[in-house]
Amino acid sequence: MLNAETYLTDSNGIGGQIRVKYEDFYVEEIPETIPSGEGPNTWIFIEKIGRNTLDVVLDMARDLHLSRKRMGFAGMKDKKAVTRQWLCISNFEPEEIEEIKDQFYKVEFLKITKNQKKLRIGQLIGNKFRILIRNIEDPELAAEEARKSLKKLAEVGTPNYYGWQRFGKPRSNTHLVGKALVENDLAKTVGSYIGNPYPDEPERIMVAREAYDAGELEKSYELMPTGMRYERMMLRALLKEQNKKATLDDDSYRKALHSLPKPLSRMFVHAYQSFLFNKAVSERITMGINQFVPGDIVIDNEEHLIHDNSPEQLQKMIKNFQAHPTAPLYGSKVPLAGENLGKMEKKILDEEKVVLDDFICPKMPRLGSHGLRRAIRFKIWDVSAHPTEEGVLTEFSIPKGCYATAVLREIMKSEAV
Repeated sequence: MLNAETYLTDSNGIGGQIRVKYEDFYVEEIPETIPSGEGPNTWIFIEKIGRNTLDVVLDMARDLHLSRKRMGFAGMKDKKAVTRQWLCISNFEPEEIEEIKDQFYKVEFLKITKNQKKLRIGQLIGNKFRILIRNIEDPELAAEEARKSLKKLAEVGTPNYYGWQRFGKPRSNTHLVGKALVENDLAKTVGSYIGNPYPDEPERIMVAREAYDAGELEKSYELMPTGMRYERMMLRALLKEQNKKATLDDDSYRKALHSLPKPLSRMFVHAYQSFLFNKAVSERITMGINQFVPGDIVIDNEEHLIHDNSPEQLQKMIKNFQAHPTAPLYGSKVPLAGENLGKMEKKILDEEKVVLDDFICPKMPRLGSHGLRRAIRFKIWDVSAHPTEEGVLTEFSIPKGCYATAVLREIMKSEAV
């Protein structure tokens, strides 16, 4: 996991491989509420295979001739997986969905119903996973080692690292786009996304990115595969600007960024924050993932800061999963820890040559971030690991906003992608 440098468990890693088939990686939302069957909004429970949430939402808005703003979902789900989640269309009748539900690529509509309230980002308890780890030499022995790791994680918590999905894979550069935004360089921001080819990409995509880096926008657009919809959105905006003015300027690059769906453009700075957060967690958990350390900023399960408790009270709450030590998602207003912890958190910023105020992103303030404190661990439940003919089948549930690959990393002791 990018910038994650520390393991918590000391059991032997079982190695292996995940996502050999989409069916090996199953995810299902644990919703906060179930739709009532009455109301002006339509909720749709879907199962998708090999597609990301935002693409499905955009396709649905297009085919229903609706604004993307009327579409809602609680969380982004893995692309390389079989996933089940709720979507919502505000002020819409279910019958109109029934007419087109069979035309969506690799999407099955499991339930269509009504609800009074809309569905917003974050409105879920968590996600339950069923994941098969393949290419294991001795599944019986590996399952036993996996159970040791899961037992430890259930007892003290799992390191709350951000997974590869946060940064993209195999082209893990979303955090670099975010860093360019924090550096207040819009040309670099757009260029990091459209250009900047990676060696593992298909050649046709590399050539399109190279054309962009050479300043050949029209050629880049012609070469960019239609499946690269977000690069093409930005290129269209830039070509329109190029027809108006001799030289692209900050306003041109700002328009290119505004052409993207808001959930995507807001991910850039978040990805850079996540990159730095993983480094901070790597440092902090060496001091004890379930231990109060002087200078710690501690939050409860509702993510509220805990101010007036004694160190002894905080330690008891941490042991009982009622409270958690935190690390910073760096931003313009985030508080840093005290004592030696604060020095460690400041050192990470110094190494990156950024300061907290840079996260205001003056040229794109809507994409900036105040930051917050995030727990360095999360609780897992309903855990199991069983040998099968294909490998080791693991099952577990985790809170929203946390990554299953953080659990798998501890089990496998290898890259979990």
